Amino acid sequence: MTVLSAALLAATACGGGSEAGSGSGTRVIAGFYPMAWLSEQVGGTAVSVDTLARPGAEPHDLELSPRQIAELGEADLVVYVKGLQPAVDQAVSERAKDRGLDAASAVRTLPPPAEDGHGHEHEDEHGHGHDEGSYDPHIWLDPSRMATIATALGERLAKADPANAAAYRAGARTVAGRLTALDGEFQAGLKNCERRTMVTAHAAFGYLADRYGLEQVPIAGVDPTAEPSPQRLAELTHEIRENGATTVFTETLVSPKVAQALAREAGVRTATLDPVEGLADGSRDDYVSIMRKNLQTLRTALDCA
Repeated sequence: MTVLSAALLAATACGGGSEAGSGSGTRVIAGFYPMAWLSEQVGGTAVSVDTLARPGAEPHDLELSPRQIAELGEADLVVYVKGLQPAVDQAVSERAKDRGLDAASAVRTLPPPAEDGHGHEHEDEHGHGHDEGSYDPHIWLDPSRMATIATALGERLAKADPANAAAYRAGARTVAGRLTALDGEFQAGLKNCERRTMVTAHAAFGYLADRYGLEQVPIAGVDPTAEPSPQRLAELTHEIRENGATTVFTETLVSPKVAQALAREAGVRTATLDPVEGLADGSRDDYVSIMRKNLQTLRTALDCA
């Protein structure tokens, strides 16, 4: 027996170590908060949802413990976004390949931002099913795409637990309706704005920009911890002044220092635009309430009627 195998067996014997509660019902493990929220909304009381990323932790660079890897092998369904968390991608491939739902496979995806930081506006020939790393993984920031994922999740849960299939499909219809209504709020709220450029802390908002006719100008790329070069910061300062932007958006879970320094250099203010990658520890918000706060933040910054 290898050392890793022994560690995995020991971890399994010690019980669960993920973030959400244990309990009876279909066991779902989510890679990070938005997929956990969606699983809870669709599954209701028939599911028990664990989240691999801890509250307050940035999910991109998640490292899995032996216990978490063992638990992935025992889950009825693993809901994740391929390309966002490489450790989760690898663990699902090795231990839960037939029980994984890659949420990105359910929707039209967009290519990753170009090297200059600007988002692309056109999907590839197929629209989805890209190889890992060849698309922007931040699909949950478009409520309409989240509604589509809810429907796909309801079907996968129905397959995993046929006895509760009707409840899962009903839950999926309900949450898809809520998300469609939220999409309508964004459509109306961002329809008439003086400005349409968002200067964001990292390239998380490409789907939101694509859906609502905005332009994302990110400081960092898909990885929020990447440090921009002095040349890139100078280019951003020029773009802010040229576009008449009034706000540089910081975000939760990562340091705002670079965004704040850019705002000072450009002579504009900062505001928080939440990429909803995870909840701050102790937060009472959820996906919908955070997205509504984002909408109001955008309306103020973009001077929307």
